[in-house]
Amino acid sequence: MLRGLYGAGAGMIAQQRQQEMLTNNMANVETAGYKADQSSLRTFPSMMIRAMGTDHTRFGGSNQVGELATGVYMQERTPNFRQGDMQETGNNTDIALLQGLVPTDEETNQDALLAFETLNDDGELRYTRNGNFTIDGDGFLTSSAGHYILGVDGEPIDVGNENIRVTNEGEIFSTEDELLGQINVAVIPDPAQLVKEGEGFLRYDGDNDIVAALDNAEVTYQLQQGFVERSTVDAAQTMTQMMTALRSFEANQKVLQAYDQSLERTVNDVGRVG
Repeated sequence: MLRGLYGAGAGMIAQQRQQEMLTNNMANVETAGYKADQSSLRTFPSMMIRAMGTDHTRFGGSNQVGELATGVYMQERTPNFRQGDMQETGNNTDIALLQGLVPTDEETNQDALLAFETLNDDGELRYTRNGNFTIDGDGFLTSSAGHYILGVDGEPIDVGNENIRVTNEGEIFSTEDELLGQINVAVIPDPAQLVKEGEGFLRYDGDNDIVAALDNAEVTYQLQQGFVERSTVDAAQTMTQMMTALRSFEANQKVLQAYDQSLERTVNDVGRVG
């Protein structure tokens, strides 16, 4: 009986974590460049049940009763790195990144990811697909959270003001056609090694080298000024998944309550017999 209790409890925990992930996706449905998380549910290893106190093998039988499932758990949550739709904003500092040809990992069959390279407050590199940029008080191009957007030279880009023109290759010109810098687009070979840190930023924990997309024969891309990349969250599908997770949670909850009532009767009533 306790095994069933644990199995129902594990199912509730898995569905709760699934619901938390889906809720976070819904909260970021309008966040530029956000990549929706997807979950993978797995079952714990099954156990083989054997009969005890008898020996059926003497009559050509078996002591094996069968397998017992031990519940499920959320194994991992992985972002969906597909290209999001473009949304026009008309803002000079909004820049959308359109990913074209990228190299594919032969072992995992996973495409590389293109992303903007930024510098956080601790001087560490972070990556983002959110092109909702702005100009700080010193005239540098920054993310909406204040991270410096890095150029191909690895330095923050001083643009002065919002009156800029950005080419498809990321070159930034002033109104006098002075070249102010060029936005660096990084090629991340194994996106599975990216870790979300909030506000649209990704930390790379992999071992492979991250290279620039500029002048890379294996990569094609295009930057569009006045646009942002929309989130990859499908609101209708996510709502359906949230309802399914809630129903599964409730079903496991009822099973748990049934086991609890059975245990209560066992403890309180069986002992009174006789």
